[in-house]
Amino acid sequence: MGDARHLSPSAQEALRLRAVAALVAGRDRENVAAVFGVSLKAVDDWWAKWQAGGREALAMRPRGKPVGVHQVLDEAEQAAVRQAVLDHRPCDVGLSGQLWTRRLVGELIVELYRVRLTEPGVGKYLKRWGLSFQRPDKRAVEQDPRAVRRRHEETWPKIRAKAKKDGGEILFADQVGIRSGQVTGRTWGEKGKTPVVRRSGNRFSVNAMSAISTKGRMHFMVLTESFTAEVMCRFLDRLAGHFDHKVHLVVDGHSAHRSRKVRDWLAAHSEDVELHFLPPYSPELNPDELVNADIKHSLPRQHRARDQAELTAETRRFFRRRQRQPHIVRGCFGGPTVRYTLDENLMII
Repeated sequence: MGDARHLSPSAQEALRLRAVAALVAGRDRENVAAVFGVSLKAVDDWWAKWQAGGREALAMRPRGKPVGVHQVLDEAEQAAVRQAVLDHRPCDVGLSGQLWTRRLVGELIVELYRVRLTEPGVGKYLKRWGLSFQRPDKRAVEQDPRAVRRRHEETWPKIRAKAKKDGGEILFADQVGIRSGQVTGRTWGEKGKTPVVRRSGNRFSVNAMSAISTKGRMHFMVLTESFTAEVMCRFLDRLAGHFDHKVHLVVDGHSAHRSRKVRDWLAAHSEDVELHFLPPYSPELNPDELVNADIKHSLPRQHRARDQAELTAETRRFFRRRQRQPHIVRGCFGGPTVRYTLDENLMII
């Protein structure tokens, strides 16, 4: 087993990115470790970092002066600015906008301490504070924090206890739409000018329903029609057929999930499947949301379907590949907002 630590920081970053790209493409972790000459622990660590923070989490860390050398703000002032950035939006403290940029952090420092820094200077502080520039996790303003708290403190323990008593298994399910011409990620372009990616006018899409468990199990159904109550009943039929014990299925409040047709199906199959609902406007509590993000990230990077049939086939291949990668499915349960599913003593407040 080789040691990547002798490589330069940029070479180490390239190695991490290539290894994660191989995992995303469907290579198993043992194969990736062997090909790149690293340990399984390193592969697992890189995959976890990529899931939590994307490409930036795998980037090399700059080697500069130690903290405290030639700084304009003292430690207490730095701590205050850092906490303000984490706890508030710019508009909450009298500035413009909802997202922090280096310019706005600089304006905050001017307001608080009458110290004016260049944007690169602000960036150095932000890096020293362990912050990175990333896409924010968007939460609906309609979300009720009390309902989320009640979910963790009361509802979820009851679901776990019921599944244990039934000898059943808990799965989380969600539906996703995949569109042709969907563009994700970033590209290089002329500075100050947004790159334009030209797409075909031939638009088509497919839908998919998936369900995952903490055991790394995944079930799915790909369809070309819209997601309706009839489709949900078909999915429940197929799901029940894969188990010899009861399934406790956690879903969001989609109208199809709460329809009369689905309620009638559940009443006729009460020994097979029981439905449980997430609080309204709380997709971050569903681990299967990461599967949706995974497929939207993976498909456009690997292929470009020319018609609906090709997009359907690519979507099925993606899910079948993930079925053979239970460690990736289990990784969907490791994020901070869904870790409650793994530890009965862990509650997210």
